Amino acid sequence: MTRVSMMGVGCLLAAIGVSWTVVSSAQAFEWEPSDEEIQKYRKSWNPLSNGPMFISGVDVHPKGQFTAHPFIFTQVSEKQFSNDLTVNRKAAPTHSYQIAPVVTMAYGMTNNLEFNVGLSTSTYWARSTAQFNQGQGGPVTTNTGFGDTQLYLKHRWVVQDPDTWRTTITTFNMIVLPTSQWTGTERPPGGFAPLGRLPASRFGALTWTEGVMFRKNLQPFRISGGAFYSYHLPGSSGGQNTYAADLVNTRLIIEHILNDEHGFGYNLEFVGLHGLPWRADGHTINDGERNGFNSLGVQPTIQYRLSDKLVAAGGVLFTVAGQNTLDAFFPNFSIYWYWSKSGKVIMR
Repeated sequence: MTRVSMMGVGCLLAAIGVSWTVVSSAQAFEWEPSDEEIQKYRKSWNPLSNGPMFISGVDVHPKGQFTAHPFIFTQVSEKQFSNDLTVNRKAAPTHSYQIAPVVTMAYGMTNNLEFNVGLSTSTYWARSTAQFNQGQGGPVTTNTGFGDTQLYLKHRWVVQDPDTWRTTITTFNMIVLPTSQWTGTERPPGGFAPLGRLPASRFGALTWTEGVMFRKNLQPFRISGGAFYSYHLPGSSGGQNTYAADLVNTRLIIEHILNDEHGFGYNLEFVGLHGLPWRADGHTINDGERNGFNSLGVQPTIQYRLSDKLVAAGGVLFTVAGQNTLDAFFPNFSIYWYWSKSGKVIMR
């Protein structure tokens, strides 16, 4: 582990300690939802279902409740976008295909604070577009290995009120550990794993992310979203320091529950990834796209409850427009397993 990485882990542990202190203070000074407000929310309409695929749960787990959430995120890319934000595509230099199994695990530390871990693997295949178009096929480059590891905290400062327009507001703090780099996994074409549950960061980069999320249930709809800023700590390659662009991730999800008993419904999930042409620390970007990039997509999702503790969802994310980035579509699948000390599962 590098010195910078050790500093990143230290920052996360410090953040957990600070968050726990803040939460304790918040409880003492009523800076967070009261038990009465939380119970009122939990008795309101909120059927057990998978929920969104492209944002972490905004309303957090009750204290002592745990979930394991396996995903399969994939990416198929054969074209790219030019220097202007556009819907027009052109041939990319490579055809690339990715599969990224991901498991996120969440635990309610208090009724308003949740600790999460994300683990993943990465596999990609890539081949020359020119040779493929000439009917030559060409050699296929492939690599499989561990992905990056996400450790993150979510703190709910405001819980939604079913009788008013008050909306849940939750902050999101995450550090991404470059376990792919530590274990020798190669960076896939384009520099990113497939877009998924958590805010995207450059593959193999130690990253700190801050965000804010919201959620409101309006039967039969649930609306959630968030915005996240990611800063890549300086890295190194070939004995030189590397500086990747800061990122902004955006999410907006509309769920329409058609059958409460079976948790059956559909989502429209709007996903944005924006590479900025600068870094917060002022260093010149020398790793990845230097002039900024944008990717805008939408995924229709179907969700269904398989049992009292098991829910699932699936969909395909389509890139609608982009700039300086790959054009791709992303078939995705999710399954959710709940566990509670009390034996009764409560929807977040």
